[in-house]
Amino acid sequence: MVPIQMVDLKRQYTKIKSQVDVAIQEVLESSAFINGGAVQKFTEELQQYLDIKHVIPCANGTDALQIAMMALGLEPGDEVITPSFTFIATAEVIALLQLKPVFVDVDPQTYCLDVAQIEKAITPKTKAIVPVHLYGHVTDMEPLMAVAAKHNLYVIEDNAQAIGGTYTFKDGTTKKAGAIGHIGCTSFFPSKNLGCYGDGGALFTNDDALAAKIRMVANHGQSARYYHDVVGCNSRLDTVQAAVLRIKLPLLDEYINARRAVADAYDAAFADVPQITTPYRAPYSYHVFHQYTLQLNGADRNELQKFLAEKQVPAMIYYPVPAHRQKMFEHFGGADFNLPVTDTLTTRVISLPIHTEMDADQLDHIIQSVKSFLNNHPA
Repeated sequence: MVPIQMVDLKRQYTKIKSQVDVAIQEVLESSAFINGGAVQKFTEELQQYLDIKHVIPCANGTDALQIAMMALGLEPGDEVITPSFTFIATAEVIALLQLKPVFVDVDPQTYCLDVAQIEKAITPKTKAIVPVHLYGHVTDMEPLMAVAAKHNLYVIEDNAQAIGGTYTFKDGTTKKAGAIGHIGCTSFFPSKNLGCYGDGGALFTNDDALAAKIRMVANHGQSARYYHDVVGCNSRLDTVQAAVLRIKLPLLDEYINARRAVADAYDAAFADVPQITTPYRAPYSYHVFHQYTLQLNGADRNELQKFLAEKQVPAMIYYPVPAHRQKMFEHFGGADFNLPVTDTLTTRVISLPIHTEMDADQLDHIIQSVKSFLNNHPA
């Protein structure tokens, strides 16, 4: 059996090696390493895929969030509502810009921002909401956008884990995750569903004026060469990464289908295991399974992780410490936030390998290893 990886990027690369090698060689021969032709072409192709007017590439997903908040003109002291149960970058950027993160609990089924709790967290200082489409499940965006409109708030979608995901509105219409709020942000980190071979990211918007501001902020605040209208930063997707992403973008739906097939197999295998709650799929969300995350009920997570490691099965905990309990947010009174669902999930979740190249032998070994441990450790 091929050794099991959380994400097997080498086997994925092998399948597209000839195309990737040619594309990278073309960039080397053109020597247009910054803003080369592949960057513009990828931008246009991603716009078409997402059915959105503007895609602005940048250096990474964290930069995308920062640029979004800068482009919206958020000022020190402004409050931004976001979940604590997420990768730290979401809240880190808020603090970096001297804004105040206001943490709201997540839905116990979807693990995404609990829309029903947003309104009570709004104050006169609230300026934006940053929902995170965690693990590949899309946040319930229709009621969230209604709350934002009611209170005149911006919505920045953290779509780093759900590119290719789809949200279905009550009237049956659909939109891609990241294309619903005022700005969508994503990461092209190599392990993402659409990943490059280094760092990369992008912002999305349908607002022409906002798109112009985002481009300006991402390029040293320039409105024209050497004319700097606002304080900006230097954040761009390099041509080599764009060339790789151009090859992988047409395969994204195929990659998602492969991940969903693995998730289906896990769901079926663990359906009757009392110590396991498998990932929920809300009817409004087309889950793209960036992670496959179990919730354990009465089982020792650390011992399971140790047992799986002995069986050569990697398993990760995303995330063991929520943002509001991180030392970096003590001065915001982080630990004072009452987030019982978040605190419970951080002690119970564990993610199993899921990727586009997983074969039947690997999948069976993972499933049998998990079941073996739980059969010997009943709840």
